[in-house]
Amino acid sequence: MGICFSATKVSGSNSNNNAAAAGNRNRKCSKAQAETVTVTVNKHQSSQGQRRRVPEESHKSHRPKEKTSVRRHGGHVPCGKRTDFGYEKDFDKRFSLGKLLGHGQFGYTYVGIDKANGDRVAVKRLEKSKMVLPIAVEDVKREVKILKELTGHENVVQFYNAFEDDSYVYIVMELCEGGELLDRILAKKDSRYTEKDAAVVVRQMLKVAAECHLHGLVHRDMKPENFLFKSTREDSPLKATDFGLSDFIKPGKRFQDIVGSAYYVAPEVLKRKSGPESDVWSIGVITYILLCGRRPFWDKTEDGIFKEVLKNKPDFRRKPWPTISNGAKDFVKKLLVKDPRARYTAAQALSHPWVREGGEALEIPIDISVLNNMRQFVKYSRLKQFALRALASTLNEEELSDLKDQFDAIDVDKNGSISLEEMRQALAKDLPWKLKESRVLEILQAIDSNTDGLVDFTEFVAATLHVHQLEEHDSERWQQRSQAAFEKFDLDKNGFITPDELRMHTGLRGSIDPLLEEADIDKDGKISLPEFRRLLRTASISRNVSSPSIHHRKI
Repeated sequence: MGICFSATKVSGSNSNNNAAAAGNRNRKCSKAQAETVTVTVNKHQSSQGQRRRVPEESHKSHRPKEKTSVRRHGGHVPCGKRTDFGYEKDFDKRFSLGKLLGHGQFGYTYVGIDKANGDRVAVKRLEKSKMVLPIAVEDVKREVKILKELTGHENVVQFYNAFEDDSYVYIVMELCEGGELLDRILAKKDSRYTEKDAAVVVRQMLKVAAECHLHGLVHRDMKPENFLFKSTREDSPLKATDFGLSDFIKPGKRFQDIVGSAYYVAPEVLKRKSGPESDVWSIGVITYILLCGRRPFWDKTEDGIFKEVLKNKPDFRRKPWPTISNGAKDFVKKLLVKDPRARYTAAQALSHPWVREGGEALEIPIDISVLNNMRQFVKYSRLKQFALRALASTLNEEELSDLKDQFDAIDVDKNGSISLEEMRQALAKDLPWKLKESRVLEILQAIDSNTDGLVDFTEFVAATLHVHQLEEHDSERWQQRSQAAFEKFDLDKNGFITPDELRMHTGLRGSIDPLLEEADIDKDGKISLPEFRRLLRTASISRNVSSPSIHHRKI
């Protein structure tokens, strides 16, 4: 039996999520009514403001009990400031408004006509008189900034311009006339996609997420209603249209507020510790729905849904899952890992065989987490760097396929190594960080274990490994790989790494005590296997240890 959705957007500065769509929705399940989920409003570490209620879809026969919890800032925007967005002032000279497409909290969305060439566009017209709180103005400015940054991506609705007059702000965008992804799901038999068709849709959503994350942006409300098709053609590109809840975040920081839509919200959002990983969880939920026509986490109440998300695993035994490929199931499971540290990133997910199979030769985007890991590698202690190199040398081609894609994306000249210039070009894509030239050189030198001025694949893997993923996805294999890495140090095979073995393996001169102390938790003067595994899991900060001698060994 298929699922049934209905939703009306009531949050933030954005209007109805048909902002760039033409026509009204024609639901299979017309009796379903819009519901809203509770959103507790707090400031988070990187946002300037708050969030209001966000919508949730109701099930065909079971609607979550409606709750709202909203905290608002007091005070009004002075009239002078209310009209000063800094946008162009000649909208009426350049465009005319036509058919109404939808409406939201602050205004309406129309088909617009470009008077210069007759082109049809979507125009979101927002009433300034309703923007009585500072946060409302900030929301508009942020949404325009986001659209500007993402314009040019094939799966994001294109932003053309923003205008204002004394009464309104006008956001002019690409017009998408193919309807919502949600409608196409409902039009399918049993509300299910074939695996091949689902993979095409999921690829496009992952590309959007990966692009957002490279810009230091988290979408925060990935769901079928927020994706439109450019046209009614079956092969029409999918476009992300609604960035009303999206926000920028600095690497390493976490959002502390709860926003999104209940069925798609990630566990860490409910724990108030969320980041880019939450978008990937939401895409995992959408993929599950595309493949089987049901939600992976469902209950009659909102609180019940949240408990399901936090505690239970998706059901892969009920029909039609026995007939769905192992590759598809593996893909969904890797996106619905509850620990965000062990969850696939958007770029990793694009490297998964199920997403790539039968599709175009994908140009894998650079993974923001890979760039973050390279930056972090410089901060690790020398011992952890050596331990990660040992672990990297134990992994096989299958386990490293996603990192091979990342290495190839950075190795522009395809000569099998990454130069300083290629490293510089890659890190320049990490838009939240604008690294100085000296910092790029420092990162390359830390990763370059054999000091030849280049980074080969093994060195790259050591610096970019997702250790938590290795352990989460296959604990038995993790045990084997981490033990094999340990034994590269434990030369006499007595189950411990001694100071002499540590010195011999690393080639370090001077006192070895600082390295030993870091991993030697029980202070017995040696490192056991459990202590070594703990070292691999933790991000140890660098300590001052003498530089390697000329006998420095490459692992």
